[in-house]
Amino acid sequence: MLNGEFPKNVLVIGWVWPEPKASAAGDHMLSILQLLKAQGCQITFASPAQKTDLSAPLESIGVHCQAIEVNDASFDAFLQQLNPDLVVFDRYMMEEQFGWRVEKVCPDAIRVLDTEDLHSLREYRQQQAKAGSNNDNTALSGNTQLHSDKGIREVASIYRCDLALIISKAEFELLQNTYQLPQSILHHLPFCLPQAHKSKVTSQETPEFEQRKDFITIGNFRHPPNWDSVLWLKKLWPEIRRQLPGVNLHIYGAYLPKKASELHNQKQGFLVHGWVDDAYEVMQQARVCLSPLHFGAGLKGKLLLAMSAGTPSITTSVGAESMTDDQWPGLLAESDSEIAQSAVKLYTNKSAWQSYHELSLAIAQERYGSDQWGQSLVDAIAQISADVDRHRSGNFVGQILRHQHHRATQFMSQWIEAKNKLSKLQDE
Repeated sequence: MLNGEFPKNVLVIGWVWPEPKASAAGDHMLSILQLLKAQGCQITFASPAQKTDLSAPLESIGVHCQAIEVNDASFDAFLQQLNPDLVVFDRYMMEEQFGWRVEKVCPDAIRVLDTEDLHSLREYRQQQAKAGSNNDNTALSGNTQLHSDKGIREVASIYRCDLALIISKAEFELLQNTYQLPQSILHHLPFCLPQAHKSKVTSQETPEFEQRKDFITIGNFRHPPNWDSVLWLKKLWPEIRRQLPGVNLHIYGAYLPKKASELHNQKQGFLVHGWVDDAYEVMQQARVCLSPLHFGAGLKGKLLLAMSAGTPSITTSVGAESMTDDQWPGLLAESDSEIAQSAVKLYTNKSAWQSYHELSLAIAQERYGSDQWGQSLVDAIAQISADVDRHRSGNFVGQILRHQHHRATQFMSQWIEAKNKLSKLQDE
């Protein structure tokens, strides 16, 4: 047992290898790793996924990397040798796959789930958008339509862990009010500004109105809300361009598919660039971030990036959800006509732009630039480590779910492993 000491041997099991230059989730994971390193932790990041050209060089910050396999007892041997006292599951799918093995080999290790966002909420909103329904945020509490298979899996995974990290305040409240999860196993941890951006926000070294031009949007093309947003912008852009001739819309994002590159139209100023190495640089060159979203969940990294660059933004209520406490550093709009009108207004009104520019930097510094979020997580983990057994005794539902799920998953995993071995022998 840890006896109140902060865990020093940490294993993070990732759904993917972090890609901070390609997604907000990757940037968020990197900030968690850096926070743990600051506590003097020895960190191993393991994943069954393949690394990509955009995967962060974790070794450069002192994080050991380990490839692992699903449905394979080799993970048990690896886990036994590493013997971590803190295990972080990156997304619920990793807890489902490896949680039973962690409990079997390292039962005393504190288990933390990094949800990133509620996948079930995002999918529910996507279905609503396809059906032509408005995604009314006020209708979430008590909404039984959220009790989907994926929603049940996510909530069960949260219950099975000692602590779940929730980036969105709205999702934190949803988990409490709709799913009745105890607050003791939930922890609000929003995005944190990268250190390089913090210094620029504090000094307010960002271009002013006259030094900027054009609109910008940015987002990983593999993320369904982002691709949907690009298609929406394609529909909106002719009217905006008609009122602002010569102005361009720059679209950036990792994993550019052919269907997106084919939308590139130099003559109309609809410019699809794909991935960019320095998203902050192109964001602070633009005058307005145009990011309408029909659906989504969690926090929107592109909108935090805009705030940190002092770039006023236009989005929907879904995009703005939980990003600020009250005022939005730009304009909120829902319909095609409202978005187009807002875009023209914000692009041309220097006075309004300046006030939102200043508000963007203020929110970025006060809400996302503070070290309080990281320290609160450190304190929460330390409190659990003081008496893990007592903490878990207050989560009886979690004990039931671990017993039932882990047994079922264990037997299924061992069956798959035996089947794979038999298949390999037959091939030989």
